[in-house]
Amino acid sequence: MKKIFGLALGLMMASGVMAQEFTPEFTVVKENPITSIKNQNQAGTCWCYSSLAFIESELLRMGKGEYDFSEMFIVHNTYLDRAEKAVRTHGDVSFAQGGSFYDVIYGMEAFGLVPEAEMRPGVMYGMELSNHNELSAVSNAVVDAIAKGNHRSLQLSHEGEMLWKKSIEAIHDVYLGERPESFTYEGKEYTPKSFYESLGLNASDYVSLTSYTHHPFYTTFAIEIPDNWRWAQSYNLPIDELMEVFDNAIMEGYTIAWGSDVSEKGFTRQGTAVLPDEAAGADLQGSDMAKWLNLTEEQKQAATAGAQKWCTQEERQRAYDNWETTDDHGMQIYGIAKDQNGTEYYMVKNSWGEAGTYKGLWYVTKAFARYKTMNIVVHKNAIPKDIRKKLNIK
Repeated sequence: MKKIFGLALGLMMASGVMAQEFTPEFTVVKENPITSIKNQNQAGTCWCYSSLAFIESELLRMGKGEYDFSEMFIVHNTYLDRAEKAVRTHGDVSFAQGGSFYDVIYGMEAFGLVPEAEMRPGVMYGMELSNHNELSAVSNAVVDAIAKGNHRSLQLSHEGEMLWKKSIEAIHDVYLGERPESFTYEGKEYTPKSFYESLGLNASDYVSLTSYTHHPFYTTFAIEIPDNWRWAQSYNLPIDELMEVFDNAIMEGYTIAWGSDVSEKGFTRQGTAVLPDEAAGADLQGSDMAKWLNLTEEQKQAATAGAQKWCTQEERQRAYDNWETTDDHGMQIYGIAKDQNGTEYYMVKNSWGEAGTYKGLWYVTKAFARYKTMNIVVHKNAIPKDIRKKLNIK
């Protein structure tokens, strides 16, 4: 059937008929529960939105009910920690809006969690969504002045606290709001720490996995990206085994926190991410490569519908080494679907509001995920037992 389709498509192109845009029709294979779509708006906080979406789904999986956690509570605490790390390293660790999944896994245990209603985005400047542009302009200036300034020593308050730390905390209080010390939720009084503890979550149950060859497989290493400023460790797996974890997790009822490069042309703003096999598309043109090269991206996707490039371990590594694969965006994978050609996709919850064709959801081919995944975080029990044994995860 696919050969007949390809031959017909080739004949159409050869006769000057342009390929029509391919519109996928999805059939769900497996779908796990998620909470509502959120919007990070003008803030580099995808790491927090995706991680908390993942944690909220974990509670659904555990039968704990539906929660909506405050991203800004974790963001506020994380930014203060990152500012301190930047100063301690004299600016060698960058101070920026980005972060990693581990910032939330670490943060919920270290700082606790609070409901969204206790600390909403944008309220300090009269908005319903975040805009961290001015916050960054102010806070970056303070951190840079201290971290990179020519200071013999740093000034202390009468109580022995670093004055710059009090000032950076005050800036974040102004723009993000003060972090609640206690609150009432469903008629019960909590602190952020006691609220976290009441949920039955265990931060040590969650592990990060990746797949690169510049470190040995079945060991851990800190992925060398600026936003991994806490130097969190990831288990290193061959790519075939990493993809096995993806599928096992979804089919066993778990979701995945997914870090990926989204700067590829195949990652559309309409709600799909594909990795067309352009070599296969060029083959359809026979020797007339010029026609293939002149096609639009939509026409190439139509020509290669169902033909996805399945990258090698070496191609993944090369893309990471030469900065073609970068740490762009954090999302949540929650299901598997197929299109009408049998191509398999991961179902993804994004944090760009109800954007795109699927109102905030994305469909990402397995081929794209295989090539462009930076790392994932899963519950350790979502990993197949044989792989868990290789990693010595109990």
